[in-house]
Amino acid sequence: MTDSAAQELDERCFLSAQSMPNLKVSEHFQVLKLLGEGSYGKVMLAVHRKRGTPMALKFFPRQSTSLTSFLREYNLSLSYCTHPSLTRALGIFFSTPTYYVFAQQAGLYGDLYDVIVSEVGVDEECVQRVMSQLSGAVTHLHSLGFVHRDIKPENIFLCDSSCRWVKLGDFGLSRAIGSTVRAVWYDSPFCTPEVEPAKEAQTEREWDGTEEEMEEIWITVEPCIDSWALGVLVYCLLTGCFPWEQSTHDDRGYRRYKEWFDSEVEKEEKMRHCEWRGEEERDCYTIMKENQRNNPPPSQFEGLSPLAMTLLKELLHPEPKHRGSPEEILSYLGGPWLTETEVEENRKAEEAEKEARKIREEGGVEEELAREGKGER
Repeated sequence: MTDSAAQELDERCFLSAQSMPNLKVSEHFQVLKLLGEGSYGKVMLAVHRKRGTPMALKFFPRQSTSLTSFLREYNLSLSYCTHPSLTRALGIFFSTPTYYVFAQQAGLYGDLYDVIVSEVGVDEECVQRVMSQLSGAVTHLHSLGFVHRDIKPENIFLCDSSCRWVKLGDFGLSRAIGSTVRAVWYDSPFCTPEVEPAKEAQTEREWDGTEEEMEEIWITVEPCIDSWALGVLVYCLLTGCFPWEQSTHDDRGYRRYKEWFDSEVEKEEKMRHCEWRGEEERDCYTIMKENQRNNPPPSQFEGLSPLAMTLLKELLHPEPKHRGSPEEILSYLGGPWLTETEVEENRKAEEAEKEARKIREEGGVEEELAREGKGER
């Protein structure tokens, strides 16, 4: 599928290159305001003058953007982003003397970064709502043979103020599964640990003070790249912070996590045994809590429940081949991801149990229902 997906995308790019018109923006669109900007260019909110349709126009400077990369992002967004939580192009693309431009669905409520409160995060229910949508969107993209490679709050756009509908966008770095790309290190917690050798090579070049070309490091594009980013995103939404500055061994936060993770690996057999025997989920969760008590996570994870930590261990596995898939997020929805939520749920459960016990002691549920029935008559 991977080869065919990449080949099909290349064919779409070739055909669209033959039919790209030259337009004057002001003649066809009323530009309203700036929605965002970055190294790629800028995104403007606009209204189509004839149709009256609101849309986002994405402008790529021709001086710094190749036609190939522009058409790749446009065609991928147009033809493959068919999931409701993927931002889709609208079939309008053109060039101006200074820009390549295409139209896409507009996120009128900003991006996810705007709603994250520093060192607080987002309401837990909202976090699970967002991650449920992203799990489906990324799984869909992977099923079509592509990896996003740039999942972060700034690339997740809001269709309402409560995050009930979000859309993953910006497919400029997306590539076909199985393709090879040059390993590029960038200073971000979203950068996967498997590209750390690229940082070491860069550092070595700086220390040597030489501009000589060194042998480039290449990596294979795999879905686990997106899994890592989703794991960091879960943490960011729950806490309003990042778990570490860089996913390298010289970063204290990541090093502490890696040491804790390695010690946790020894206990995984017990968890698997629980699953093989088909024990109830409650029993497995009890084991999660016992593990967390016996081997507490690093301090930056304080406040996260055993359920959330188990999910993060899946998504933030240091070894890419063992990393969990985005789809696995769905099996963790509904349970408490924060310790305070777990405590509150336990309190409510205890109150319900006390009430049930009181009814039983007073003569049983049936008699209680009978008394209520007589009272209604």
